[in-house]
Amino acid sequence: MTEPVSRVPARKDARTIRAGSRESTRRLWKELSPLLRLLVLTQLAFNIGFYAVLPFLAEHLGTAIGMAGWLVGFVLGLRTFSQQGLFVVGGWLVDRFGVRPVVLAGCALRIAGFAWLGFARTAHTVIGAVLVIGFAAALFSPAVESEVARQAVVWEEEGHGSRTRVLALFSVAGQAGAFVGPLLGALLLAVDFRTACLAGAGVFLLVLAGHLWLMPQHIPGRIRVRERGGVRVLLRDRRFLALCCAYGTYLLAYNQLYLALPDEVQRAAGSQAPLSWLFALSSVLVVFTQLPVTRWAGDRLDLRRSMAAGLLLIASGFAVVAAARPAGWTDTAGLLPAAGFVILLTVGQMLVVPAARAWVPDLAEEGRLGLYTGALSSVSGLIVLAGSAATGLLLDTGLPAALPWLVLAAVPALAVALLPRRGKGADASA
Repeated sequence: MTEPVSRVPARKDARTIRAGSRESTRRLWKELSPLLRLLVLTQLAFNIGFYAVLPFLAEHLGTAIGMAGWLVGFVLGLRTFSQQGLFVVGGWLVDRFGVRPVVLAGCALRIAGFAWLGFARTAHTVIGAVLVIGFAAALFSPAVESEVARQAVVWEEEGHGSRTRVLALFSVAGQAGAFVGPLLGALLLAVDFRTACLAGAGVFLLVLAGHLWLMPQHIPGRIRVRERGGVRVLLRDRRFLALCCAYGTYLLAYNQLYLALPDEVQRAAGSQAPLSWLFALSSVLVVFTQLPVTRWAGDRLDLRRSMAAGLLLIASGFAVVAAARPAGWTDTAGLLPAAGFVILLTVGQMLVVPAARAWVPDLAEEGRLGLYTGALSSVSGLIVLAGSAATGLLLDTGLPAALPWLVLAAVPALAVALLPRRGKGADASA
């Protein structure tokens, strides 16, 4: 008699929670400054163009160009390194010259790189195009990310709430772009890979035009640092470098969406057609649950615990595939472990990324936020460069089916021990 009565309020509560979440997101958007809104929308557009091409690059290199598995892994790692590894250069340039010129230069290079990639047919031309594409992001992303982090701190100091809410919204915009991008790319691949590349270049042309029109010449409160010595101080900061290494293991794990996951999908389904839907699944999860997850973590976890929980979830995603591989499932059943991997990786990402970005302003030297933001990704890029080539070799050597995934599971799990344990950044609320 009482059970049906108890279910009705539960449904009402669920509707109330969803409505409250939407209202909270709208309220958050209205509270943002025009500059923050521009930066969030920029991240959305930038990722649409980027993900229209990147998820299909490994298949293009292996099938259309005929590269070996280890070389495909190296090229993907080189792309990440030329982006993440050179973030420190982009961050230094942002501190030195300001946000606007660095963003504009990054957009122009990304247009050129994607157009080049569309016509590249040999290993050396592909590598050249990939380096240009990566360096473009090494200019663009530190400029945007460091300014979003700085503006989020200002927003927090003005009493609007935790800075991680702004950074979570930034992640949502990026993942919304990562959702639309692969779907757009899948449609364009019906023509050919070159068409997808040129469409991606067109998106970046629109971003360039938008920033020429809307980005302020000078951002109030942004200090341009002229003196040298910031890199030496950064390299002596053990707590910051430990954070970089831990974050790098997350990025290496995330990079397996483009290397290990396509291989697993190809094995299970006989083609890479389901890959777009798995990317869409990841993006939808972030778009609809990132802000609630961030609020939940902010009520219960500090920055260190949030990152630790995220890394352990990522490790469990690899372990799911490792546990299922000996069974050799195919078709729909064979795709379930891959879906489980994507879900756990994505939830882990939702905990790791806003916490890491929120931690950096507390550790950065005054006026060096661009440099520190860039260094966070540069150290990560070094880890991905080595790790991606090793992963490509691991997947190609004919080892027992579960072993590569077990090795990949161990990396983020062990990285929890690298996280800094004390200090104002670690103790701050997530």
